[in-house]
Amino acid sequence: MGLRQVSRTNPNAATEIWTLERTDTSSATIVWIMTELIRNPSVMKRAQTEVREAVKGKEKVEECHLPKLIYLKSVVKEGLRLHPPAPLLVPKETLENCTIEGYNILAKTRVFVNAKSIGTNSKYWKNQNEFQPERFLDSSIDFRGQHFELLPFGAGHRGCPGINFAILVIELAIANLLHRFDWELPHGIRRRDLDMEEAFGLTMHKKVPLCLVPKPMAL
Repeated sequence: MGLRQVSRTNPNAATEIWTLERTDTSSATIVWIMTELIRNPSVMKRAQTEVREAVKGKEKVEECHLPKLIYLKSVVKEGLRLHPPAPLLVPKETLENCTIEGYNILAKTRVFVNAKSIGTNSKYWKNQNEFQPERFLDSSIDFRGQHFELLPFGAGHRGCPGINFAILVIELAIANLLHRFDWELPHGIRRRDLDMEEAFGLTMHKKVPLCLVPKPMAL
């Protein structure tokens, strides 16, 4: 895919930027979730079993199947907790002088919210660095901005406007990958050797691309 500059005078620039952002962040999230699944085979197996039982031999997972995929939705939540697509949310600006935890913050100070740090804070999450989707099965915590311990899309009127589309894309992509294929690491690569380093940028990609071997499932 080639790169081209988006002109500020282009009336469709906002739409083009939003389209780029929603696809870039969604693809990064899908890669991180597949990385965590291949590192945690029991989690992958449970999610895969749920998907295949819900679809029951159909060629692909469709939107109508998603409400049945409770564990898969927990997998996506856990992936977003550990790997928020944009670790630093849209910057805010204080309206007045204030004091937070002993720090004096002046009015008109630009403030960044670190969603990555919040999602891995031991104050809010037990075993905060481990991939455990089960933590969400009996929890009301959601990622739509009502619970400040999980903010991959921000909150309020400056939250991500594409959240519904992004979640739909991510859930369908992961569900279909699990439904249609069994997944393995390339020969000689061990799970514990997978590089989990993050690439610096507005979107949190893996620094080392993920490489998996698909084995089609007979339908």
